[in-house]
Amino acid sequence: MTAQTELNIQVDTQPSEERLTTLGVKSWPIWTKEASQFPWYYEEKETCYLLAGKVTVATEDQTVVFGKGDLVTFPAGLSCTWKIHEDVRKHYQFGD
Repeated sequence: MTAQTELNIQVDTQPSEERLTTLGVKSWPIWTKEASQFPWYYEEKETCYLLAGKVTVATEDQTVVFGKGDLVTFPAGLSCTWKIHEDVRKHYQFGD
C-alpha cells in the first residue's frame, strides 16, 4: 500500500514579525501581478508573503483565500488555479 501525501496549501494569517525575520522574508525576491486568472503547477515548494493584494487559489480538493499580511506555503506537485482579485505584490522563495 502506498501512502499518499495530501497537497494542501497552508495559510499563516498575519504571522509575527519574529517569524518573518527568522524566515528572512525581507531578503526574498518580489513578484507582482495584476488582477487576472491563470492555472499554475508547483514543481517545488513555494513560500510567499503578501505585501499587497487579494487572491483565491483553488485545487481539486481545496479553495483558499488570502491577502496582505498572509504567509502562504504551496507544496511541490500542486496543480491549482490562481484568481487575483486585487493586484499582488509578494515576497517569495522556492524550495525548503
